[in-house]
Amino acid sequence: MAIDTGKIKEQIIEQIQTIYDPEIPVDIWELGLIYDIDVKEDGSVILLMTLTSPACPVAESLPMEVQEKVIGLAGVTDVDLRLVWDPPWSKERMSDEAKLALDMF
Repeated sequence: MAIDTGKIKEQIIEQIQTIYDPEIPVDIWELGLIYDIDVKEDGSVILLMTLTSPACPVAESLPMEVQEKVIGLAGVTDVDLRLVWDPPWSKERMSDEAKLALDMF
């Protein structure tokens, strides 16, 4: 039975929107920390994410939290979370909502 990869991707984004950077009152999706979500037909997911900086105090815990929340979704069989630094994160990756919340316009 084929899975609805688009629906799973939407659910992944909803889960990611519940995860906040502890230093910034904005979820990591709106911050632009998730670079790519690739849902395969077998339910496996490849997630590319970054952090605001390599020295981020949650560098170890935040990716693990993302991976745990995504693997818990129905239809997801595996999560390959890849922490990347290229391109480096910048405030331009933030959504307008995040910029407004942080008064960065």
